[in-house]
Amino acid sequence: MNEAIHLGDFTSKAGSSVPVPCYFGDALAALADERPEIVVLCGDLSPATECDVFRDRFPERFFMAGIAEANMVGVAAGMARCGDVPFVHTFSVFATRRPFDQVAMQLAYPQTNVKLVGFLPGLSTLLGVSHQAIDDIALMRALPNMTIVEPAGPAQYEAAIRAAADHHGPVYLRVYRPDAPVDPAEPAMPLELGQGQILRDGPDAVLFAGGQMIAEALAAADMLADAGVDVTVANIHTVKPLDTAFVVEHARRTGHVVTAENHSIIGGLGSAVAETLMEAGIAAKFARIGIRDTFAEGGSTPYLFEKYGLSAHHLKKAVLRLTGAE
Repeated sequence: MNEAIHLGDFTSKAGSSVPVPCYFGDALAALADERPEIVVLCGDLSPATECDVFRDRFPERFFMAGIAEANMVGVAAGMARCGDVPFVHTFSVFATRRPFDQVAMQLAYPQTNVKLVGFLPGLSTLLGVSHQAIDDIALMRALPNMTIVEPAGPAQYEAAIRAAADHHGPVYLRVYRPDAPVDPAEPAMPLELGQGQILRDGPDAVLFAGGQMIAEALAAADMLADAGVDVTVANIHTVKPLDTAFVVEHARRTGHVVTAENHSIIGGLGSAVAETLMEAGIAAKFARIGIRDTFAEGGSTPYLFEKYGLSAHHLKKAVLRLTGAE
């Protein structure tokens, strides 16, 4: 992979000429100003994963591992044992599927203090199946000691990076770069590991979502309000450890639950919520929005979200079906 390639060549941008800031990269570099123990490793994707910001500011703390993800994880583990706090950058599918054995044996099992950062989650890339991480949460969720964080977007990146750095142990950060700049007036969002967040409150149903699906859930909530259905939108930024008490509380309160994830419906957020509700004996009506046990194809994110059932339109239909308001 050529280091000159930029993120715009991989993501489903709408062709805007407005430059998109490196929200994640800038936030990581800002924290590294405070914490000299933070180092960055990259799998030959510096501009695409925004760690070129860190590279240019702290060249002595930046390490290019090349397209050798398993080796990169091993190097990061060794650095962590020497007192560094490594942030390892590549695409989500390459951070989890390729080096899974090394992640399990060198990070999760010994609880090594390494932070995996995966870009291009789910159906957020034009490059198709080889680059679409539709099983990364399931893989990481199956590992003991692994914390999984998927912040809602750029407004939550700073808090997510700080929370990952503060946590002693392996963390998988699943992030995406927006197609356009966000409103600079948008306030920063806090993030406390393992604590769900209410973004919109309503009594008729609850939408548990994370990452890119937050915007879809909020858009669906607006459409549902026009149809007379008032829903709660909950940001589940930490898939593991899941805030089970939070999930149970809002499922019991509303009686109708929809999970929304840019990931397979198998093994991810939908599975985690379903397991929680069954073990708690909650008899809520339930639906999962996500990739339905299939590989996808290359295309723009809006096109793929619509074709594979992840769009706000599909969320709205799921809630109307559950509540009987169709």
